Amino acid sequence: MDIPERASDNRPYFFLSYAHTPAWGSGGGDPDHWVHVLFTDLCDHIMALTDLPAGAPAGFMDREMRAGDGWPEKLSENLATCRVFVPLFSPRYFTSESCGREWFAFNERIVRARATGAGAMSAIVPALWTHIDYAQLPDSVRHIHVDQAQFGDRYAANGIYGLIKLNRLHDEYEETVLGLAQRIVRLAHESPLPSSRPRPYESTPSAFKPRGEGPRRIHLTVAAPTRHSIPEHRDTRPYGEDAQDWNPYHSESTRSLPALAEELIRSLDYRITVSSFDDEDTGENLVADDSDKAAPSHPGILLVDRWALTDEERKHRLAAFDANARPWVSAIVPWNRADIQCHGDEGRKLAADLEQTLPLILDRGRRADCRVAVNGVPTLKAFTDVLPAVVAHATRQYLKHAEAHPPAGPPIRRPRLLGPIQPPLDEGGADDGGEEA
Repeated sequence: MDIPERASDNRPYFFLSYAHTPAWGSGGGDPDHWVHVLFTDLCDHIMALTDLPAGAPAGFMDREMRAGDGWPEKLSENLATCRVFVPLFSPRYFTSESCGREWFAFNERIVRARATGAGAMSAIVPALWTHIDYAQLPDSVRHIHVDQAQFGDRYAANGIYGLIKLNRLHDEYEETVLGLAQRIVRLAHESPLPSSRPRPYESTPSAFKPRGEGPRRIHLTVAAPTRHSIPEHRDTRPYGEDAQDWNPYHSESTRSLPALAEELIRSLDYRITVSSFDDEDTGENLVADDSDKAAPSHPGILLVDRWALTDEERKHRLAAFDANARPWVSAIVPWNRADIQCHGDEGRKLAADLEQTLPLILDRGRRADCRVAVNGVPTLKAFTDVLPAVVAHATRQYLKHAEAHPPAGPPIRRPRLLGPIQPPLDEGGADDGGEEA
């Protein structure tokens, strides 16, 4: 009996993500020379451990790329096709916007794969380039397990950089790199991650908050019916027992949309809270009536299903929500273009009802750089593409409009001059008027 041949897969096994070290001094050498040595050694091991044909790339790093080589496109292509992501952890790594973009783009592939039922895979294999404390890790990466003791105490204390620089630790370096290569190959084979369409590098957000910025928070409010509160003729498949079970892209995703949004927003280094609009305390941190002058503590996003407007009481409360919405409350209106009930006369009526119910929030969204979010997001990919832009817009509006609150305690009195400034003395000890001092 003939045994079918395994389909060839010549994608790079890994993408090496590292923070470029700035050149300094007069030496003129390559400050990232040792990173390239590590990359070459990993590639040698992977070629020995796999059946990659000659000429196929074992890994990818951007060391050889220059501005004229179309490097953003090459980065995006390799982030969309490589099998495993290998970030080199160091203090500089988490202050690099480029590294943050690379992390977000690859992690987005993982989130989408999970949404389509491809399993709870995690194709991120961090390696310690230098020692780093857990407290230094951004919130967006703390869910990734970093086993510092896997390759010994010296690896945990010094990182790969320390092992490679000290001749007496050469054997430990070789053992560490071989173990890292074996883990990359094993994960690539056991949990294959599908390729995706390349994400434009220039518009990819960073997974790390800017240097020196404190924790970032955002609130997600879900306005959607349950399967028990929709009209009798409405398809029940997008709905569950709670509004947070809403899954408008059920033909593409096995996960609820609020859960997917929560994971993506958390990957942008935000601390997120989620609530259902029908909860009686919903919106207390997003809107405030005239009697509440205290500014909310973080921006917000309203995730709204047009079918939520079929309930008159909810429709009335949504209108009140819109009338009192602060400038930093943005909206996203998902719908499924494959859902035939969202088309035709009924679909057009629901869209018109939404315009009348949320005129303020929708108008603000159309004047921003993410107007597609309020015009209707028809696919899962369109949703994951636009969500970071909405988060960024809501944050900018919060920073622009929210009132600054001084710290608690008595005001600090600034020092003042106790008397007039005396004119300077000339070399002879007299002032400009010629009199003695």
